[in-house]
Amino acid sequence: MPVVNPEKLIALQRRADGVRNICILAHVDHGKTSLTDALIATNGIISPKLAGKIRYLDSRPDEQLRGITMESSAISLYFSMSRRASAEEDPVQKEYLINLIDSPGHIDFSSEVSTASRLCDGALVLVDAVEGVCSQTVTVLRQTWVERLKPLLVINKIDRLVTELKMSAAEAYVHLSKLLEQVNAVIGSFFQGERMEEDLQWRERVEERVAAAAAREQEKAERKAAKSNAALDETDSETTTGAAGEFEERDDEDLYFAPEKNNVIFSSAVDGWAFTVRQFASLYEKKLGIKRSVLEKVLWGDFYLEPKTKRVLGSKHLKGRALKPMFVQLVLDNIWAVYEATTGGSKGKGDPAMVEKITKSLSLTISSHVIRSRDPRALLTAVFSTWLPLSTAVLVSVIEYLPSPPVAQASRLPALIDASPAAECVDKNVREAVVRFNADEEAPIVAYVSKMVAVRASELPQNKRKIGDSMTASEALELARQKRAEIAKTRKAAESENLNSVNGIAEALDSTQLDEEQEPEIEQPEDPEHLIGFARLYSGTLSVGDEVYVLQPKFSPANPHAAPEPRKVKVTGLYLMMGRGLESLTSVPAGVVFGIAGLEGHILKSGTLCSQLEGSVNLAGVNMGSQPIVRVALEPVNPGDLDKMINGMRLLEQSDPCALYEVLESGEHVILTAGELHLERCLKDLRERFARCEIQAGEPIVPYRETIISAAEMSAPRDKSLPRGTVMATTASKQITIRLRVRPLPSAVTEFIERNIGIIRQLYAEKKAQEKGGQESDNELGEIAEHEDKSNNAVRADLISIIDFKTQLQDAFAETASQSDIWPSVVEKITAFGPRRIGPNILVDVTGSCQKFLEEYQNQPPGSDQVDGSSRPEILTAKDFSDKITYAFQLATAQGPLCNEPCQGIAVFLEEVTVTASSDDDSSSRDMLGRLTGEVIKTVRDSIRQGFLDWSPRLLLAMYSCEIQASTEVLGRVYGVITRRRGRIISESMKEGTPFFTILSVLPVAESFGFSEEIRKRTSGAASPQLVFQGFEMLDEDPFWVPFTEDELEDLGELADKENVAKRYMDKVRERKGLPVKGRKLVRDAEKQKTLKR
Repeated sequence: MPVVNPEKLIALQRRADGVRNICILAHVDHGKTSLTDALIATNGIISPKLAGKIRYLDSRPDEQLRGITMESSAISLYFSMSRRASAEEDPVQKEYLINLIDSPGHIDFSSEVSTASRLCDGALVLVDAVEGVCSQTVTVLRQTWVERLKPLLVINKIDRLVTELKMSAAEAYVHLSKLLEQVNAVIGSFFQGERMEEDLQWRERVEERVAAAAAREQEKAERKAAKSNAALDETDSETTTGAAGEFEERDDEDLYFAPEKNNVIFSSAVDGWAFTVRQFASLYEKKLGIKRSVLEKVLWGDFYLEPKTKRVLGSKHLKGRALKPMFVQLVLDNIWAVYEATTGGSKGKGDPAMVEKITKSLSLTISSHVIRSRDPRALLTAVFSTWLPLSTAVLVSVIEYLPSPPVAQASRLPALIDASPAAECVDKNVREAVVRFNADEEAPIVAYVSKMVAVRASELPQNKRKIGDSMTASEALELARQKRAEIAKTRKAAESENLNSVNGIAEALDSTQLDEEQEPEIEQPEDPEHLIGFARLYSGTLSVGDEVYVLQPKFSPANPHAAPEPRKVKVTGLYLMMGRGLESLTSVPAGVVFGIAGLEGHILKSGTLCSQLEGSVNLAGVNMGSQPIVRVALEPVNPGDLDKMINGMRLLEQSDPCALYEVLESGEHVILTAGELHLERCLKDLRERFARCEIQAGEPIVPYRETIISAAEMSAPRDKSLPRGTVMATTASKQITIRLRVRPLPSAVTEFIERNIGIIRQLYAEKKAQEKGGQESDNELGEIAEHEDKSNNAVRADLISIIDFKTQLQDAFAETASQSDIWPSVVEKITAFGPRRIGPNILVDVTGSCQKFLEEYQNQPPGSDQVDGSSRPEILTAKDFSDKITYAFQLATAQGPLCNEPCQGIAVFLEEVTVTASSDDDSSSRDMLGRLTGEVIKTVRDSIRQGFLDWSPRLLLAMYSCEIQASTEVLGRVYGVITRRRGRIISESMKEGTPFFTILSVLPVAESFGFSEEIRKRTSGAASPQLVFQGFEMLDEDPFWVPFTEDELEDLGELADKENVAKRYMDKVRERKGLPVKGRKLVRDAEKQKTLKR
């Protein structure tokens, strides 16, 4: 097909009904990019013979090298087809514009999937016919469900059923049926979860209405109303009952994939063929004399064709006859026959006579040189591309089944707007313009920028020379100079080869030096990176030169002028995304995916563009992105390149949806990435594109957590006169004595607090806002737990009140029946959560000197809670130090005593605070508050650490959930690698009908570096793991354990030959942070002068 002119694509953008915005989603190596190549070949951009090999949208060298997609990229395609408005009318040629986004399938780049899906209206979900539903398949299906995209299922790599698994057509049909059931089961689980949530909300509304009706009836009964009121009473009760109604069940029939609905495509992207049931129905319509609409319904399923009468039979009417299902007989048998005739299939040798028979029966025209070719793959591809071209089946299905932007926005956008922050404050005009797809120039402009893409300056359209343009005089002179220099170097190299004497070589070197002095090499100018926004316009028309407001993800329409206040930005350029290239645009209508320049420095990762500030909508506030877990400290090889590296890391943070850059308190520059592969890509981008300097990376910084448990064997308490974990400490000035006790928090309470971090954060913000009487705390709290190593599931959207939170927390404490005497009244005495005021540790004030966190706020005059009725207000009391004690608790839980990692699951009981009057008569105690503040903070922090170490300490390891698909031949090697890296097998299941096993395991993050590479090496590339951060898991081993009983000393000896893994992890972190490592010998056998490695 000839190359499509970009002007034609730009003209099609104005026809909204002919535009389709789709993304391709799948698990890694399920064939997304190969399928995209086949679609790109229809526009003449690449040759059809190179489809699946060139990987056109994988524009990065490392993507080509590894063979996987790392960045989502977009391209606009042209497609035309004949369509009839009705059965009686003649077909009319219609043109369509398809904006296609190819997304990665690797778990490390799942944030790229989120950015791609928000911009689209429909999705092609690919599933490997052999591997079936994998972990990332479930993730992308969930993404389509959350984003309310209309999915189209593509069962790819069906050729593997023929060539690898050697299945017959009947076996393949059974296998495909089970695969379809698996995909529908995933969709059904999403629907069931949403349905149960709606049912719960409905029941709560019914209970509220019944309770309100009962309250009204009781009130009227107390008033002893007259008979006239009794009639009114009956009317009210009837109205209430009617308002509650019955729960309306939603029909889920349209959600599932079924070939008869034409939302399933069967394909082999590598062989270039695909088909739908509708295609074969039209092929057999005349031959069988059955209407196409009827054939579409019976070609898939338990329907059989009677050979004699050509009637369609159900399974009940077979009467014992061994007939093949129609899908096998009419569809799969023909495809299997083509494979056997060309490549030999299971026989291993093709049949030229069979090929000729097939081409004649199908009326296919194959060129003679292809038929005579010795390459069976070329013949196979030629037959299928003529008979069942992949692009036709896919693009026709996309146009007929997936919605256009006006239809999609009417169904998708209301729910997305309602889920955005402060949805009730969105202007009515803005909502209607977005939902009703108002593309007028006067309509409000609303666009969503999903990510920033780094583009070299030389690749921008304005910097590229168009074909046919003439060069300027300076450019011609520079080109001539470069050509002369190349010719001179070639001649000198040829002359030096002909010189046999030393003098001749010396003369050649001298002449070379003279030439270099006469014409020094000119350094190539730097090619700077520019950031282009990857966006979708929902309403209005955006033109170059327009000014729009940039709304950050934390923007709320309820308080549009809150800091940081959105700024107006001028649009400096608009681009049509064409894969590896860009085309300039002057304006963009609604419903189009495009690139936008001018946002550099104004958008970090994602944002919303709006033409008005008051009543605007924030579409970036509900973006779903994975949290980075792997941290690495970076430094330049040359210290003088530090500024280059910092600027490069800032550019990387803006251009990568998942990468984060931060500076630690120690001054280290740290980059946070989603995984090991993502880290490699970020380092490559830093060195080659953004920083352009040599950068060395340290060892990955793995997060840990510290906790305590009550173990069976623990050392005796430090102070035997006090209960375990109790510490009495006095400040250096002897004025303040503090008694506190540290206890392990029940696991049920710890899990409850972790699940409700978002609620605690919101409660803290409301409390601070009430105390300050303003909105100042919103800005403070925006940064709380910004880089917390938790998934987005920890933050719940349905925030509850303080009373409900207290009730649920009390129930979590009540589950601990064995310690019911300790925890019953704890909830009312909780003063703070920590660390960072939201962590899974609690400070309990038994003395009553600190303000309680979970109490209803009452308006009191400032400082009223600081006066205890004493006639001498200058005398210090315990309440004067309440905030200092809380701050010390935050410090102690943020840096535990083991290796300065955050604590988890501890409760600190403040039992007594005694303040002794100062013996200095010249100054009052209140004048010494400044000095006592530091003493109290230090004393409380050290006391909590001492109480922590009185129990049996434990480390919590960050864990990956690992899924591996492997065949029986390499199963043992996979188990060996997992075991060596301290992994644990959770389950092992065999995929029915295939020789593949699915292995689920957990693996410590600290042991995961190099894991994927080792798995691939050990299995010769037959297995590839998918690692997903799962959370933290306790390592049940005391880092301070040493053998002390007679049996242990006898078995292990004094040096404990058994390695203490917890101590190894702890010492490694302490060494990285520059903390002293106890029990480590730098010198052994000093008389031999043998020094161990540091």
